[in-house]
Amino acid sequence: MNEGWLLLLNLGVTIVMAVQANFYFNSVFGRERSRSSKAYWAAVFVALTLIYLTFEFPALLSSLLGLTIMLVFAQGYDVPQKLKIMFAILYAVLLTLMNLIMVYLLDPTLKLNGGEAGAISGRFGMAMTLLIGCIVMFAVIQVIRLVVKRRRFPLESRYALAFLCVPIISIYLVNVLTLYSEKNIHYVLSVFGCIVLNVLVVYVLDAMSAKFQLTLQNERLQSQMDYQDANYEKTVHSFKEIKRIIHDTNKQLLVVAEYIERGRSDEAREHIRATLQEIDNAYRRVNTGNLVIDALVTNVLNVGYASGIRMDTELRLREPELPIERYDLCVVLGNMLDNAVEASKAVRVAEDRRIRIQIRSSEAALFIRVRNRTDREVTDLRSRKADPGNHGFGLTNIERICEKYGGHMAIEIEGTSFDNLVMLPFPA
Repeated sequence: MNEGWLLLLNLGVTIVMAVQANFYFNSVFGRERSRSSKAYWAAVFVALTLIYLTFEFPALLSSLLGLTIMLVFAQGYDVPQKLKIMFAILYAVLLTLMNLIMVYLLDPTLKLNGGEAGAISGRFGMAMTLLIGCIVMFAVIQVIRLVVKRRRFPLESRYALAFLCVPIISIYLVNVLTLYSEKNIHYVLSVFGCIVLNVLVVYVLDAMSAKFQLTLQNERLQSQMDYQDANYEKTVHSFKEIKRIIHDTNKQLLVVAEYIERGRSDEAREHIRATLQEIDNAYRRVNTGNLVIDALVTNVLNVGYASGIRMDTELRLREPELPIERYDLCVVLGNMLDNAVEASKAVRVAEDRRIRIQIRSSEAALFIRVRNRTDREVTDLRSRKADPGNHGFGLTNIERICEKYGGHMAIEIEGTSFDNLVMLPFPA
């Protein structure tokens, strides 16, 4: 009878550990890194764990087998082998520490239905200790999920703490059951019930986080699409302005031609100079050869001059065509320029309203640097717009594009001076 209960308990511990290992490695490696052979490695993990719990091994062999079991499950993920070894060792150490703590908190020689003490009772007690230690590990995994993985969950900290309270309360309840209840089938089912509750809580947290993250990504994508439409409107406006200037210039050329035909060359030259000056005043243009850079920088120059902002540009492209998708370049440059213009418009002192734009390219990368002044000393990068919940994605979108190309974004803040630098390496 005791042998049957011990085998059933070991099977339950094995299943719980398999579920827990799955949550752990999904947290540190990412569920998207799972291999198609993950189910096979999970089956091997279950078999080895059941053997590990059922039979007794020497201390050294037991430690090596425990580490091997964790490493086996890690083989179901497509990550470098050194990462598998590192995180498998981390999991084994954490679980061992949890079990040692539980050994000191619980009696390791628990009896089932008042059975005789001995090897069966001792192994049963150790299995129960391991099972209860798994509850603690669910809380530890949540901390690992937030710290080691560095995943940006959209859930607020208070909700994460609320979820962490569940394993803490479960540990208290199991300790109360262990100290004050009879060790029978109801005790075993109660402990398993706590385990199931913790598994469900972790599953709900994971599902909610994934859903919220997807919702946030959709909102950001919609924001990017709206922003892209606005940039297209700027480009169309630039083309319309060019068309208007060409139309007006044609008329001016007719006047110049008439002056020349009548031999009034001095008046013709004066009219040409006046026309060129009018064109320059009406439309400040950029001509690097790159459509995105020309359109966006030209537009921001016009907006800046109209808003009383002193504009300074330094544009040096090695080649007009850049091996960067136009959409991505539009997102990066457009957000950088818009942020600078919005910040400069808020500056009250007219002399401090200035923006310096530097864009250059080499054989290997594109460098964009935008410097501007702000109305006050910058202490954080959160959006100051009226509805910050629907804004503030500019820098986040720039970082996302930088990650896509393996580049980086640096921000230097000194008093009211804001310096934004982006480096985008060209794909090999």
